[in-house]
Amino acid sequence: MIKSAFWKSVFNRRMLICIFTGFTSGLPLYILISLIPAWLRKEGFDLSTIGLFAIIQFPYTWKFVWAPFMDRYVPPFLGRRRGWLLITQVVLLIIITLFGMFNPHQSIWVIATLSAAVAFFSASQDIVIDAYRRELLPDTELGLGNSIHVNAYRISGLIPGSLSLILADHLPWNTVFQITGLFMLVGICMTLAIKEASQTVPPLALKAAIVEPFQEFIGRKGIASALLILAFMFLYKIGDNMATALATPFYIDMGFTMTEIGLIAKNAALWPAIIGGMLGGLLMVKIGINRALWLFGIVQLVTIIGFVILSQVGNDKIVLAIVISLEYLGVGLGAAAFTAFIARSTHPKYTATQFALFTAFMAVPRTFANASVGFIVDAIGWTNFFIFCAITAIPGMLLLFKVAPWNDNPEALGLQKAEAKQTGN
Repeated sequence: MIKSAFWKSVFNRRMLICIFTGFTSGLPLYILISLIPAWLRKEGFDLSTIGLFAIIQFPYTWKFVWAPFMDRYVPPFLGRRRGWLLITQVVLLIIITLFGMFNPHQSIWVIATLSAAVAFFSASQDIVIDAYRRELLPDTELGLGNSIHVNAYRISGLIPGSLSLILADHLPWNTVFQITGLFMLVGICMTLAIKEASQTVPPLALKAAIVEPFQEFIGRKGIASALLILAFMFLYKIGDNMATALATPFYIDMGFTMTEIGLIAKNAALWPAIIGGMLGGLLMVKIGINRALWLFGIVQLVTIIGFVILSQVGNDKIVLAIVISLEYLGVGLGAAAFTAFIARSTHPKYTATQFALFTAFMAVPRTFANASVGFIVDAIGWTNFFIFCAITAIPGMLLLFKVAPWNDNPEALGLQKAEAKQTGN
């Protein structure tokens, strides 16, 4: 009996690869946004200083600048995508294990430099992983494949955001960072096991690798439409990015211990995001990416209000679990649809550079807006801050009328055609 096109889109080797790409992509970022802030807070640094560390994530915003270089030049081993993956992953493993060798009060600039290096090589890894994944997945599998990638991305957050925090209550920080860094071996093993997804010829010159991706995107969409899409990419996730930017310091300020944060907060955030992301990915196969952006965007906007409630209730573990579960259900749904939209917006010939450009716009709020949230919280308090985050999510939703109309769903149409072809209709 021939499987339907739907189930062929769900169960295949490409989806398994997306699990590993998500895990190895997310681990370095979660070290920067979860483990490093917790370490500095426990060492007595104020929120403003911790917030400023978000500026170190600058490479995520500007990775499109060196993406053409990684598109143009091929390492002398493993191929264009796998070669660059291995280089970035080995360097990340080494850098992460170095953190615990330094005292934050004596070597804060060394720690800042290491953090910047992690951000650079993590962003470089993302350039290659995003390009590889786009080359790997057909259009009808973009929604589900990117949903699986995003969920695995969040699973990786369990390491620095849960396991490492629990270990920090029992082990010295240098051991904690060494254990955390060894999880990069997951990505290294994946890189050695997979094959190149595309045999397309790299651009013949670096200039072509830089200029042609921008010319193609503007020529395909037109200047006005291209600017609207970029504005949408900037604004769609800004609300929940800001709301979760200083999540761990927020939990500490509410009176929760590091172990409680590791066991309750991080798991309450992760599993609803995974469940929501997987359900959302399956739903996107049927309804398409545009409608998913509408539905999931509304959910992620509304659930930010849960943090307002938690800031008023304070140290209540049940409320903590419920509020964070609902919030990250919305985060998981919104991120899956958003990542699929970004992938769909790229042209297969210029995957690395265009994907890097689009994800850079997505990272701008996380980098610059998040750098200011410590000052905002100090000025207006946690409750008003989370209300402000919900308000900032509205403009991105309004842009959906232009960039992702409800009734325009090419992926769902493609699946219907594939099913009709299989049944002979």
